[in-house]
Amino acid sequence: MAAASDIPCHNRLLSALEPRDYRELALHFERVQLGHGDVLLEPGAEIRHVWFPEDCVISLTVLMREGGSSEAATIGREGVVGLVSALGSRQVVSRSVVQMSGDALRLPLSPLRTAFGANPRFRQLCLCYVEALLAQLLQSSACAALHPVEARLCRWLLQLQDRSQDNIPLPLTHDFLAEMLGVQRTTVTVAAQVLQRAGLITYRRGQMAVLDRAGLQEAACECYAEICEQYERLLPRANG
Repeated sequence: MAAASDIPCHNRLLSALEPRDYRELALHFERVQLGHGDVLLEPGAEIRHVWFPEDCVISLTVLMREGGSSEAATIGREGVVGLVSALGSRQVVSRSVVQMSGDALRLPLSPLRTAFGANPRFRQLCLCYVEALLAQLLQSSACAALHPVEARLCRWLLQLQDRSQDNIPLPLTHDFLAEMLGVQRTTVTVAAQVLQRAGLITYRRGQMAVLDRAGLQEAACECYAEICEQYERLLPRANG
């Protein structure tokens, strides 16, 4: 099995490191395959690793005491799962569950914290990513309070497609979508039917595919563009 340092990195945050800095950090990487529904972190647990997604997608979900849950943010190859807790109290505050299967680079806390303290470039990238993630959280919170479900669903599907492989069908059930959006299943069913009748998506047997991305962007609320702009502003696209 090849070392992580010998394999091209597809994580945006890591690919922005200088090659030497990446190789030093990669000595501690373990490439792992994550499956749909895998739970990486649970609230209250002590964090031991962070994950840099490459082609998988992870949801940060908030669990309520009465049993309900809702997604707070989506993380893909642009970022890292568990960073805030890893650099802070080391206690997890939200559940991290895999939305879409794929590979990730797993890193123990000790080399992460060492690199954060010793490498100015890595530290700046981490801080900028935390700022972008906070912007996503704030925008998503306002979106849930102010925008109709159809527009929110469009925004959520676009975010998921951005972080997935090309235009592959997305493994999504109405129950899962309802949990992610924090609404009733019947509400999601009606919203999906509206989008399907408009020719924007197709849905069959737990799989949803985007048919008209431009139309989906027009139907989405302003939050999708705003979140994208914040990531573009804060995170570099290429090694530099």
